[in-house]
Amino acid sequence: MRRRFAFLEHPGPLPFAHRGGAAEGRENTMAAFGHAVELGYSYLETDAHATADGVLLAFHDHTLDRVTDRAGRISELPYREVAKARIGGVDEIPLLADVLGAWPDVRVNIDVKEAAAIGPLAEVISRTGAHDRVCLTSFSDQRLARARRAVGGRVCSALGPRGVAALRTAAIGSGYGRLLAGLARTGIPCAQVPIGVRGLRIVTPAFLRTAHAIGMQVHVWTVDAPATMERLLDLGVDGIMTDNITGLRGVLQGRGQWHPRQPG
Repeated sequence: MRRRFAFLEHPGPLPFAHRGGAAEGRENTMAAFGHAVELGYSYLETDAHATADGVLLAFHDHTLDRVTDRAGRISELPYREVAKARIGGVDEIPLLADVLGAWPDVRVNIDVKEAAAIGPLAEVISRTGAHDRVCLTSFSDQRLARARRAVGGRVCSALGPRGVAALRTAAIGSGYGRLLAGLARTGIPCAQVPIGVRGLRIVTPAFLRTAHAIGMQVHVWTVDAPATMERLLDLGVDGIMTDNITGLRGVLQGRGQWHPRQPG
């Protein structure tokens, strides 16, 4: 029997505020996350990086250069230096522990960006008791496997790139029953994917049917156009990650599928 994860328990499609809603404020800041929560979001999306001395940050890029007033690779800098950076010249880079601690009822999808973040991430999840409130993902199968081992089986996680490729293969051809059975045995409860990549369509009716057949949810990133949100929801996707958080809320409200955060 497929294990149920508290992270995925929601009465409708899961609405994720990607980087806190990057289209509506400075991404991956406490202000952005707070804005999303005020709009009623109960799912945030962010990224995990660790400084050279093991301090875990909620930050997307490997370097400070693009969005802050400082430069340098985070993994090579001590926290005392990274702490001086300001996103957009204004906001401090938040600690992931602070994001988890600020809203104890909110769930956080975490993209593990570097192997060095795995140990600090496991420690933060344990210290904050956030096992049922986080879902882990990564663009590296190896890194994701290591993160799963570090945090334990209670924590939700998504398929890695190889798993997504296997799911797509099973969806587009016959005779892949053993491949699909293997995916089912992993117990991984969701696939988080783009609509397509390099000209290859991923999110199709067949892909969704195949995932749902083994009890796996499909969350799509990063979708900002309301018309595309509508089309994906009509197809039956289980979650949408967006920078346009006001837009997604409006689409879900119009469909009767918006279930705002209810603080516990």
